Amino acid sequence: MSSSSSDTPGGFRRQDAPLALVILISGRGSNMVAIARACREGRIRAEVRAVISDRADAGGLSLARELGIETAVVPRREFADAAQFERALAREIDRHRPDLVVLAGFMRILSGDFVARYDGRMLNIHPALLPLYKGLHTHRRVLEAGDRFHGASVHYVTEELDGGPVVVQSRVPVLPGDDETRLSARVQATEHIIYPKAIGWIADGRLVWRDGRPWLDGRPLDEPVVEDFVGDATH
Repeated sequence: MSSSSSDTPGGFRRQDAPLALVILISGRGSNMVAIARACREGRIRAEVRAVISDRADAGGLSLARELGIETAVVPRREFADAAQFERALAREIDRHRPDLVVLAGFMRILSGDFVARYDGRMLNIHPALLPLYKGLHTHRRVLEAGDRFHGASVHYVTEELDGGPVVVQSRVPVLPGDDETRLSARVQATEHIIYPKAIGWIADGRLVWRDGRPWLDGRPLDEPVVEDFVGDATH
């Protein structure tokens, strides 16, 4: 039995098949590892078919290989312009026939054409409580603003930078004595929980992209699910 293409991220996918993932990274790949381990341990019904980086020196590539995952590098500097780079990147992604493309610390701004190619099939995680603090240096900006809370957001990727519909957020308190390093570590620990969770919702058919928006458990997801964390990212 096949599911409707409007209700699944990758078109027609057998309901008993694991969700096929391709993960894009540029650095250490800690979220990639968290997702891959969740797949391997059976906590989410998905499989990582490949990890692709735009940097040959990305630390996450060796971690992916240790986990038995196929890796590839598509270096931006080898292409004359962004359009050529994106065409090569898309060819490598499509070779693995993913249901979902997962950005996990992939530090490239993607064009509208590239995003449209994977409309409703691409997720990102951003270290802030979107729509607050889009872009870089979020931990520093939160501390400078004196905010009481910080966190991370899993969102669908659209043409607007960090502007796609948010699915789930983690929220952590900003503690007395926090600096960027401490705050970043606490937020990142929650990322390793909420990102696999969001992918698991898609794998189980609970979260779908329909009519240009996310639906969760049969209802439009107008506001993200918010999970509060304290201390060491345990509830």
